[in-house]
Amino acid sequence: MPRQGDTFLSVQRLVKRFGAHTALADVSLDIPAGELVCLLGPSGCGKTTLLRAIAGLELQDSGAILLGGRDISQAPPQARDYGILFQSYALFPNLTVARNIAYGLSTRRADRRRVAERVEEMLDLVGLAGAAAKYPGQLSGGQQQRVALARALAPAPSLLLLDEPMSALDARVRERLRGELRALQRRLGITTLMVTHDQEEAMTMADRIAVMNGGVIEQYGTPRELYRDPRTAFIADFVGEANWLPYERLDDGHVRVGRQTLALAQAPGRANGRLFVRPEAVRVGQSAPAGSDNALLADVIDGMFLGRAFRLTLQVDGLPGLPLHAIVPSETGDALLGARASRCWVELPRHALRAYA
Repeated sequence: MPRQGDTFLSVQRLVKRFGAHTALADVSLDIPAGELVCLLGPSGCGKTTLLRAIAGLELQDSGAILLGGRDISQAPPQARDYGILFQSYALFPNLTVARNIAYGLSTRRADRRRVAERVEEMLDLVGLAGAAAKYPGQLSGGQQQRVALARALAPAPSLLLLDEPMSALDARVRERLRGELRALQRRLGITTLMVTHDQEEAMTMADRIAVMNGGVIEQYGTPRELYRDPRTAFIADFVGEANWLPYERLDDGHVRVGRQTLALAQAPGRANGRLFVRPEAVRVGQSAPAGSDNALLADVIDGMFLGRAFRLTLQVDGLPGLPLHAIVPSETGDALLGARASRCWVELPRHALRAYA
């Protein structure tokens, strides 16, 4: 068995074309043993193709796939030692829950008792003890997902592949099952690769995230790394909320945005581009911040109550046609939205501003 943290699944320079379309363009990815890694990206970015290539359901044009050090690049799906959970669950409606879970396990007479014990073990594992005799049509969507997960885990695979496993569930069930699936994955210590287009799902569940775009991996790292240190404008825009402000460079430390001059912690590499800042990094108050290079007057033009916070839409003086969004504590939102005058001070901390081409 591989040690926790050692590379267990290694994708090396994978290329896959469908006619003139390149779905995977020289993709490489190393997944440590025991981790849950998400493939995240918009529709058509190549994430499902990559999962299917790893599963042997699509044959790559070039490149290699290693599982536990074993080259499985040309191996048939049944020889690759993985369990897979599809978006549709793919349960057999005419088979009981027990027979669905047992599907693919040994059917030899001598092993039937062992299979029955394994089915009960899996039902206990996913919280469905007592449901063995039911049919899929008698279960809720969340319960069907658990049955499909139990079936994928029943052969004790070394790798678990999840293809949009919760996209068919309503929001409340999806949120609950995220936590349950993550806790189960950690308890089993099974290396897991999950495809999703839902960034919240990826951020809350994954040890690492590979963000794909146009058949390549633009950035691979922990959720914190992707959110706090996006390497490209695509990552900054796709992961989390973003404000974008077009700038003109004045010198190594300052840029002009609209009619305002802003100070940056790092000099922009190009004469013109876009500044990026997270809404929660925008500081808003009724009095001017002391000693700030980037303190600006603004009007509050809208506010959305989020419970613990407000999402404010601001119009900053000197930035015509460039609304700025800020996430502020409830107390700040209440004070600003309750005041007769909607004028406020906005600070764009220089360390929170990042320049992109």
